[in-house]
Amino acid sequence: MQAVQKLMKVFITRRIPPEGAKLLSQAGVCEVAQWDSDEPVPRAELLKGVKGAHGILCLLSDKIDAELLDAAGPNLKVISTLSVGFDHMAMDEIKKRGIRVGYTPDVLTDATAELTVALLLAAARRLPEGVEEVKNGGWSSWKPLWLCGYGLSGSTVGVVGLGRIGLAIAKRLKAFGVKRTLYSGRTAKAYAGEVGGEFVPLDTLVAESDFVVVSCSLTPDTKGMCDQAFFSKMKKTAVFVNSSRGTVVNQEDLYQALSTGQIAAAGLDVTTPEPLPTDHPLLTLKNCVVLPHIGSATYSTRGVMAELSARNLLGGLQGTDMPSELTF
Repeated sequence: MQAVQKLMKVFITRRIPPEGAKLLSQAGVCEVAQWDSDEPVPRAELLKGVKGAHGILCLLSDKIDAELLDAAGPNLKVISTLSVGFDHMAMDEIKKRGIRVGYTPDVLTDATAELTVALLLAAARRLPEGVEEVKNGGWSSWKPLWLCGYGLSGSTVGVVGLGRIGLAIAKRLKAFGVKRTLYSGRTAKAYAGEVGGEFVPLDTLVAESDFVVVSCSLTPDTKGMCDQAFFSKMKKTAVFVNSSRGTVVNQEDLYQALSTGQIAAAGLDVTTPEPLPTDHPLLTLKNCVVLPHIGSATYSTRGVMAELSARNLLGGLQGTDMPSELTF
């Protein structure tokens, strides 16, 4: 009976892949409560669930703010997020309370890079339009200009934010015969040589690229960065792709750019809000491919993310090293 009292309370905000759940159940140090659904936990249930918790394993959709930290109370030692992004968390408030934070960088790099390339090709080569034409009987005889798009061979690709994922995207695109790779960001990267990357101002990248791929973090500087002024500098034949964060893009301005032919096409794996309402103007456009934020959605990647989240949580609970701890 004494051993049961020593168990620390953990609240998991959603069903997670079995690799993570199994680690926590076998650790013998925590008592796990969980919102047992694939859908997000309602706010009231979340506030109730975290009460007295020593650890929280959360997702991007869970707002971790002062109200939630107050609801959890003084026992809270660690928050582990099943994501690489952490803009859903009030980091200043968390730091003030001395709570450790774990996240899942690196492990989703390859899956997200693959998906970004797939999205770029889908938008540039008009794949969803082609599938629709096959289904609706629009496919008749071969026509020289029907469903023509834009190819990567000999092109210039611009990557906004050449971090881990940006570099992985650039490496994959290089294999398609890309002629130039431009990148922009706060500083030049020593590893950019791996893809022959040229560090240029954002305006230069936007003006000279045939494909503009946004892979930066969300900061006050990048929020709303892709706006009317940004799109007006792009080539009319250029394709825009975003797999970073939805709020980097002004979606009204993107709609205008796409509907007026200011740019050729766009592919988005992230939007504002998520999910995007089914009546959103962007969804009426043939030259805009929107995916439901599935960048890291491979079975193996999600399993590794869940396992890393669990290890981060256990490290924080026991006061030992966390494999991927956010340093403030």
